[in-house]
Amino acid sequence: MRSRRPLPPVRLWACGLAATLVACSGGEGPSADESAGAGAGAGLAAVTVRLAQVPRETAFDGVVEAVNQATVAAQTSGRVVELPVDVGDYVEKGAVIARFTGSEQRARTEASDAAVTEARARLDEAQLEFERIKDVYERKLVAKARFDKAAADLDSARARAEAAEAARAEAREGLGYTVIRAPYSGIVVARHVRVGEAVMVGRPIMTGLSLEHLRVIAEIPQRHVEPLRKHRRARVILPDGGSVDAVELRIPPSADPVTHTFRVLVTLPPGEHAVFPGTLVKVAFVSGTEPRLLVPASALVRRGEVTAVYVVGARDRIDFRYLRVGSPTAEGSVPVLAGLVDGERVATDPIAAAVAYQKQTAP
Repeated sequence: MRSRRPLPPVRLWACGLAATLVACSGGEGPSADESAGAGAGAGLAAVTVRLAQVPRETAFDGVVEAVNQATVAAQTSGRVVELPVDVGDYVEKGAVIARFTGSEQRARTEASDAAVTEARARLDEAQLEFERIKDVYERKLVAKARFDKAAADLDSARARAEAAEAARAEAREGLGYTVIRAPYSGIVVARHVRVGEAVMVGRPIMTGLSLEHLRVIAEIPQRHVEPLRKHRRARVILPDGGSVDAVELRIPPSADPVTHTFRVLVTLPPGEHAVFPGTLVKVAFVSGTEPRLLVPASALVRRGEVTAVYVVGARDRIDFRYLRVGSPTAEGSVPVLAGLVDGERVATDPIAAAVAYQKQTAP
C-alpha cells in the first residue's frame, strides 16, 4: 500500500486560510462590498461635486510695497532737540516726530510782528492824510499834484503793509518747520539723525510707510499680458492661504526692453492684510474661464504634500481618495484637477468620515 506524501507548507497555509474564510462566512465567500464594510458612511454629511465654470488663473510671484512711503526732510536749519519716535513705532497722522531749536526762527517771527505793526500804523496815517487832502482838493483849495502825492503815499503804505504781512507769514512758517509732524499714519522704518545733531535744509530726518495702502509689483512676461488687459481681474494669495481681490490693476503700455516683461501694479483694498512691504506673495491673474469640479476647502485632508478627501460611494461605502487640486478660489472652494468625477459625493466633515472609515476597515 502506498503511503501519502505530506503537503507542502504553502499548500497547508492556503488550505487553512480557505477553511477559515468558509467557516467565518457560513460556507459562502463574502462579497467585495461586505468585506469593505458597506454602510459605514451612512449619516455622514456629504456634498455632490459638479462641474462649474470657474475663472482660469495664472499665478506669478510679486513683491509687496507701500503706496505711501516717504522720507521726511528738514525744511529749516537748527539743532535736533527731540525725537519722540524710533524705528518700528506706529505714528498717527499729525503726530510730532522731530523737534528743532527755534531761537532764530522765533526772533525772526517777533521782528516780523513788529514790522507788521509799524506798517499798519503807517497805513492808517497815510489813509487819514489822503482823506484830509481829498476833502481839501474837492473844495479846490490845493493843487492836484498835492492830491496825487497823497494817493501815491497811501498806495505805498498799503503795499508796505502787505509786504510786512507776507514776511510775517514766511517767518511763522519757518518757525513751524522746527516741529516736524507725520504726513500720514504709518510706521517708522528708518531714523537718519540723532538728538543734538545740527541739520540744514534738505537733511533727511525719518523714513516711514503706511500699511493701510499696499500694492504688489509683479513682472509679467509679454505673452501673458493680453489676457490680463482683457479681464483686468486678479487676487493676491496671502501667506496664510487666504486671498484678497485686487481693487485696481495698472498695466504699463510698454515692456522693459531688457527683460521683456511688464511691471504690473496690483493695488490691495485699504486695511490690514497681514502682509508687509518687501514680502513675496503670489498674484493670480484671471485669463479666462474653464470647467472644474469644486469641493469645499473644509472637506480636504492634508497630510504633508498629499491632499485627499473621503468619498461616499455606493451603499454608503467610504473611500479615501487622493486628489490633485489647484489654488483655492476667491469664494473658498478648491478646484479638483484629478481624482474625482462629476456626480461623486464627498464627505464635508473629514474627522467624522475618518472615524467611520476606520470602523469600515477594522477587521
